[in-house]
Amino acid sequence: MLINVHVTANAKEASLTKLDENNFDARVDKRAEGGEANRRLIEILSRHFEVPKSKIRITKGIKARDKVVEVIV
Repeated sequence: MLINVHVTANAKEASLTKLDENNFDARVDKRAEGGEANRRLIEILSRHFEVPKSKIRITKGIKARDKVVEVIV
């Protein structure tokens, strides 16, 4: 499954909001340096979809706020 995620890095709290079937808004409590925010995003999505982190990968937008993420369920 492919989903679109808009990410806000360096937020006070981590959260994930489902906007519709394939669009999410994520707030990540890590800085966007050295891939920290991307790793934290994968942790948050892993908990939400109840799949291992190895089943989630960012396919587009690795250095952008708007990302396309593949979740293998």
